Amino acid sequence: MELLRLGAVGEERPYVRATDGTVYDLSPLTTDIDGAFLAADGIARTRAALEACELTAASVDGLRTGAPIARPGAVVCIGMNYAAHAAESGSAPPKQPIVFFKHPNTVVGPYDDVLVPRGSAKTDWEVELAVVIGKEARYVETDEEALACVAGYAVSNDVSERAFQLEESGGQWSKGKCCETFNPLGPALVPADEVDSTNLDLKSFVNGEPRQDSNTRDLIFSVATLIRDLSQYMVLSPGDIVNTGTPEGVALSGRFPYLSPGDVMELEIAGLGKQKQTLGKA
Repeated sequence: MELLRLGAVGEERPYVRATDGTVYDLSPLTTDIDGAFLAADGIARTRAALEACELTAASVDGLRTGAPIARPGAVVCIGMNYAAHAAESGSAPPKQPIVFFKHPNTVVGPYDDVLVPRGSAKTDWEVELAVVIGKEARYVETDEEALACVAGYAVSNDVSERAFQLEESGGQWSKGKCCETFNPLGPALVPADEVDSTNLDLKSFVNGEPRQDSNTRDLIFSVATLIRDLSQYMVLSPGDIVNTGTPEGVALSGRFPYLSPGDVMELEIAGLGKQKQTLGKA
């Protein structure tokens, strides 16, 4: 089962794709896929409605795919969470999670254009596993409690401007992370109970050439560890997004050129779908 938001920007409507590929209108259950829907057992109610044949099949050909979660309250990001990426960035693996934030309005659809910021010379790609929170996480004590707070998972592109992030920010990473369109998300939200977050292949390509190729087995801090740790310092609310870090193979490594208008990024995570964005000018 996959939760989808389809339609023009600002006019997305909720849908669900069943295991046989049929897409159903979800509007009888909710006006949108957001934190309130997830907090009210929306995924379980969707599954029950599918099993009871209570939803109507929909024709969605030609509809734009939006981000699968509407209006996230927060986009919390983890840096250097793959040892090989830390090494290519010139850093030792962190002893505790490195946390920074993206503005929630950076979240766009998985096939929307990404805009290279004005004055940018170092725009970079980052395929990441996104965690979508479905239950408030506050002072979580165990991994089991942490995972119970996860509604589902999605593909995320934590687009970054490295000069803004590392050279012009005085150490304030978010300055290189919050440019408009800098977090394509989706295409779908896949329920947590259908995903093994500890063993997912991640890949990225630029102009058809391979860049990143890794697996979440190489995460330094697991999803459960991240949720448990973050909950000691902040309250994670339903609908919030946690980007869990990117593996090696980004332009920051010096092995590949940075992005320019006209370039095409493609990203995928096994079982969660694929993204594709063309770079434009801000």
